[in-house]
Amino acid sequence: MGKTRTQKAQQVTLLGAIVNVLLSIGKILAGFIGKSSAMIADGIHSLSDLITDAIVIIFFRISDAEKDDKHPYGHGKFETFSTFLIALVLFGVGLGIFYGGISSILSVIRGEVLPKPQMIAFWFALISIICKEGLFWYTKKVGKQINSQSIIANAWHHRTDAFSSIGVAIGIAGAIFLGDKWTVLDPIAGVIVSLFIIKTAVELSLPSIQELMESSLPKEIVQKIEMLIMDDDKIRSFHKLRTRKIGDVFVIDVHIQLENTISLEQAHNIAGALSRRIREVYGNKTQINIHMEPSDENCH
Repeated sequence: MGKTRTQKAQQVTLLGAIVNVLLSIGKILAGFIGKSSAMIADGIHSLSDLITDAIVIIFFRISDAEKDDKHPYGHGKFETFSTFLIALVLFGVGLGIFYGGISSILSVIRGEVLPKPQMIAFWFALISIICKEGLFWYTKKVGKQINSQSIIANAWHHRTDAFSSIGVAIGIAGAIFLGDKWTVLDPIAGVIVSLFIIKTAVELSLPSIQELMESSLPKEIVQKIEMLIMDDDKIRSFHKLRTRKIGDVFVIDVHIQLENTISLEQAHNIAGALSRRIREVYGNKTQINIHMEPSDENCH
């Protein structure tokens, strides 16, 4: 028997959490042993991934719960909210790295010499890049399979950690192979990486904010729904089409106009056929509310 959507989400998130624990411990130790403040910071950055992993596991379980009296549309908003929280954590991490990098650059400008890191820090940066990039592709693949924005958001968090390690690797390599005056490469790379992290956080947060604000589905999806509605010649017209998204579920409300002479049973069958057409395209969990009314050309 295949794994459920929740089981797949928890499995990939747990794998990420285990890798993050091992990398965090390894990078922090390598930072202390290798005298690399950048590697220590990168290890702390990895610890932030554990926070997002916990958010995903907790909120995904809640969002997958069945509808109840208090939540007649289900709990999908919890998944949306978790995506927003992940983006918020990413934004905070990005700002923290940016501030730390700028502070180090200013200290070099004032004449201070940053400590020269050792090779163990460089090798751990490479290990981190490989592990986190692998986690990114695997997590993203699972996120697309189960159509989960929070899992995809967590995948991008893995990639930002890989980007951070790339910056650290460049800085450490520059300090080791080019001499003490080039240790400033570490904070410069960190600042560049932090801007990518902040950019990713903003891109992830905007769809979540739109969904929490009950924004309509994308224009191309709405146009497809309109085509599905008018695919039945018994439907004369429609109006008051409203769409939104709750987690991975589409919610569609529409008023359809039918001939005045048809029976209630016929109207019910037409509405049922429309629901089936829509669910064939957007999944059985799609929530559809259809109001039937007699045709009226003056109705808008």
